[in-house]
Amino acid sequence: MKFNLKTEFKPAGDQPRAIVELLEGINNNERNQVLLGVTGSGKTFTMANIINTLNRPAIVMCHNKTLAAQLYEEMKDFFPDNAVEYFVSYYDYYQPEAYLPHSDMFIEKDSAINEKIDQYRHSATRSLLERRDTIVVSSISCIYGLGAPESYFEMSIEVTKGQKYKRKELIDSLVAMQYDRNEIQFSRGCFRIKGDTVDVFPSHYSEVAWRLVFFGDELEEIIEFDPFLGTSLKKHEQVKIYPKSHHV
Repeated sequence: MKFNLKTEFKPAGDQPRAIVELLEGINNNERNQVLLGVTGSGKTFTMANIINTLNRPAIVMCHNKTLAAQLYEEMKDFFPDNAVEYFVSYYDYYQPEAYLPHSDMFIEKDSAINEKIDQYRHSATRSLLERRDTIVVSSISCIYGLGAPESYFEMSIEVTKGQKYKRKELIDSLVAMQYDRNEIQFSRGCFRIKGDTVDVFPSHYSEVAWRLVFFGDELEEIIEFDPFLGTSLKKHEQVKIYPKSHHV
């Protein structure tokens, strides 16, 4: 898919010149360019036009989560038909381990992960692996501590309707990708087994799950359904299941 910038506005003022000069710099392989402008001067709109013209995947890096969230919403408005993703730290809080000599106290490492932001991170990774029309808005700190993209991709499972799979091998693969089996509380990153069906709640979705219906070893149907209401949404010929964790 191509980027499709949707807006009723046109570049105005210094924006047309800035767009032309920045595009020339990119096409001339200039590694560093600076777009200067006061707050509200339309820098985001200028960059949206450049992304649209170049038609390349783009990453927008911000120095904090607050600005990243704002730019994420703006880019989603500019590119509603494309994959605009949000990739920031999934910690609501993080306390590293520490030792306090004056009191001889050791404080253990502690953290709380925001599940919604974790899902956004998996969605961003999936879009980058599957689509060219992707914009990722990220905080700078998120470039650290990621697992290898090759490992993440290699650990994924692609299942196709009509093909044969050993269910035990499929389940073992889900466990290896750090999916949890949970027959009672079906949530993101879990799977459950009911007779000839295996339900999988993918790590990159928050409101959609997949039902794999088997007849023996043959995968008869792949049904996308609402995991909260249980209603079927549509059928697929093929789906790819990505790991629950980036560190695999």
